[in-house]
Amino acid sequence: MVLRSEAGEKMNKIFHIITRLDQGGSAQNTLLTCLGLHHKYDLVLVHGTSRESEMTDLEQQRVKMQVREAREGGVKVIEVPFLVRRIDPVFDLLAFLLILRLIVRERPSIVHTHTSKAGVLGRLAAKMAGAPLTVHTPHGHVFYGHFSPIVSRIFLVIERILAHITDCTVALTEGEKQDYIKFGVSQAKSTVTIHSGVNVELFREPKGDIEWIKRSLGIGKKELVVGSVGWLLPVKGPLNLLKAMERVWQTYPDTRLLFVGKGELEGSLKKEALGMGFSDRVSFLGWRDDIPEIMHLIDIFVLPSLNEGMGRVLVEAMAAGRPVVASNVGGIPGLISHEENGLLLPPGNIEALAEGIELLLSDEAKRKRLGENGKKDVDKYGLEPMLSKIDLLYSHLLGER
Repeated sequence: MVLRSEAGEKMNKIFHIITRLDQGGSAQNTLLTCLGLHHKYDLVLVHGTSRESEMTDLEQQRVKMQVREAREGGVKVIEVPFLVRRIDPVFDLLAFLLILRLIVRERPSIVHTHTSKAGVLGRLAAKMAGAPLTVHTPHGHVFYGHFSPIVSRIFLVIERILAHITDCTVALTEGEKQDYIKFGVSQAKSTVTIHSGVNVELFREPKGDIEWIKRSLGIGKKELVVGSVGWLLPVKGPLNLLKAMERVWQTYPDTRLLFVGKGELEGSLKKEALGMGFSDRVSFLGWRDDIPEIMHLIDIFVLPSLNEGMGRVLVEAMAAGRPVVASNVGGIPGLISHEENGLLLPPGNIEALAEGIELLLSDEAKRKRLGENGKKDVDKYGLEPMLSKIDLLYSHLLGER
């Protein structure tokens, strides 16, 4: 069936391929793109199994609701059961063959891949199927911070090869774009920067009772809250934050540390906190569906990542007027300006991280100023600017073709 726009014109078919759908930034970016552009393009969303995300029942319900919304909006959603995040030669081959078959059958005008695994299999399948145009959004690269130097080098070589069959690479920030150019995985003329869009209106003002939430979490009235939201993975640096807080607590004992999210480090972080003797000052909240409210009970937001493509959560913190302490790495400097809307510190430097947190704990006026400055900048990271830029990119590529 040929889909047509409201103006009666034939829609170009766009294939989006992503490894998994969960509550992570890359999946949310892709889902929001499909939901926002379904009226203009014939959209097909191909995704793999999300079992590796180990989602809670609440997370699964949220993802199912988003997929249902996408389908109701006219997006064709197809699950490829063999598309998994881990490297598995048998599953990877089967996933490649299924994706190849889908592209041959659906004949999209553009194949737009997201994240590493889907980017490799999807672009190879698009090339073999003769797809006219290929776009890839890595959502942050794995050239440092994620794996050992040898493994990182292998990924770098693969990406350099795939660059020859990629018409356009989408970076989330200018810093990420410069990394791709520096590492030789794309050229300036074929790389564009499109921020990952965030529904900033959800975070401007809290919808729930913040004081009630604080009481329910056992946070005292006099406690200041240092919080981080995201995956509890090595590359996100949560252990560095915990070790930095060990020093902070010596001077500021009435400070609560919140970890919101989950991941492979959760168990070891709890054990480390217990060994420090500070387990009563650390709260592990797991995945929550009330992040806009949680943001408003945090006094200082910290993102201690060792590598970060953009950090959508930083936009959420800024929209809530939270002062930010973050690593000066990847795409983060594209969002955070040192001493303007936050503090930028060397990645992996526990001493500097502790000093930055202590500085803001000691200066309420500075916290307020940085938070207010961040709030002024968030509109450019909203959903509409992202959708407009992606639409413009597709139109440009299709026009050139």
